[in-house]
Order: sequence, then structure tokens, then C-alpha cells
Amino acid sequence: MSDSGSGDHYYWCIRHHRVETDADVCAARYVLGPYASAADAGNALQRVRERNEAWEAEDARWAGEDR
Repeated sequence: MSDSGSGDHYYWCIRHHRVETDADVCAARYVLGPYASAADAGNALQRVRERNEAWEAEDARWAGEDR
């Protein structure tokens, strides 16, 4: 797998804990993506954590709670 710009998409497989490409991607229920690069796919879980934290903080602000 390389980031050669071949038009492939990259996915993070939550079942196998690895980056997968269009050629070897698991079923949609097991993957996050598509991403433009293998590096982006590899960082998918970190991005999910960051987004969840931001959304939870926004929900708390909306509800008038301090976080």
C-alpha cells in the first residue's frame, strides 16, 4: 500500500485494526472511511475521539453545564 495518488481509497478496519484499500476492504460495517491517504486512515480512531470530545463539550455548553 502506498500513497502514490493512484485514486485508491483507504479505510480503517475496526475488525482487523489495520489500514485497508479498495482492493482488500472489509464489509462497510467494519470500516471507517474512505480516506485519501493511508496515514489519514491510520489516524481514524484518534479523529473519532477528538470529534466525540468536541461534540460532548458542545452538548454540555448547550445544556448549560460547565466542562
